[in-house]
Amino acid sequence: MKKNETLSFILTIVAAVLIALFVRTFIFNIAVVNGESMHPTLNERDKLLCLSYKRYTDLPRGEIVVIDAPNDNRNYIKRLIGKPGDTIEFKDGKVILNGKVLEETYTSTDYTESDVESFTLKDDEYFVMGDNRLPGMSVDSRYFGPIEKKRIKSAAVYRILPLSNRGKI
Repeated sequence: MKKNETLSFILTIVAAVLIALFVRTFIFNIAVVNGESMHPTLNERDKLLCLSYKRYTDLPRGEIVVIDAPNDNRNYIKRLIGKPGDTIEFKDGKVILNGKVLEETYTSTDYTESDVESFTLKDDEYFVMGDNRLPGMSVDSRYFGPIEKKRIKSAAVYRILPLSNRGKI
């Protein structure tokens, strides 16, 4: 009888771990904001509820996403600015998307670095940026280039903590 109880206990633990991995990979996870790259929208140490399954959907521009950054294999939280086929340029402190100034109510400053000639995103290329556009405040697609969709891990939908600032993002 002891052998069956031990085997049952081990199978229960294995099942719990597999369910947890499934939930984290395909349903939701929690992300913690590290740094000021998404300021003023998000602050350092904010905790976010992120939907993992959304990476398999057609994400809208403006969505806040968690990405696996190509430059150092860390997760970054950024805003989705451009999608495959979009043309992007930076001119006079503004982001120009498909020939029109991108209306960005979530930033506190304009893009403050030099102008960049227009470029068009290829199939499976996405352009992400932090909301904090001051020089050196966000490592994003301006530095490591467009990312592939497989690098998008989830979409942030709700700020859990701090309690005083919780709510839909």
